[in-house]
Amino acid sequence: MWIILVPHSDNNGKKFPIEHHWKWDSFVKEITGGLTIHRVAKGEWINPFGELYKDKMIPVHVSCTEEEIHKIIDFTIKHYDQEAVTAYAISDYVIIKHKNEIV
Repeated sequence: MWIILVPHSDNNGKKFPIEHHWKWDSFVKEITGGLTIHRVAKGEWINPFGELYKDKMIPVHVSCTEEEIHKIIDFTIKHYDQEAVTAYAISDYVIIKHKNEIV
């Protein structure tokens, strides 16, 4: 299970249109089969050149392999034209049980 921080706005503070996010959602669902989108969070980070970025981001949970999260990160960087994207593992032990699997 991973959390990836998806940009809410571009580097000028302009909010991305919802349709832009929907394209990202579709890409991720094709790879993972689903996602959990959380409310917008505020963050700050300093790039390697010492520039401070104050960003709004959307934390998204996805259950996928490390190889798949790299594909999602790469797509996110290109799709949102980002300098960097953060994703981190929250667990490598995930249970997804379907109703028809209950005994």
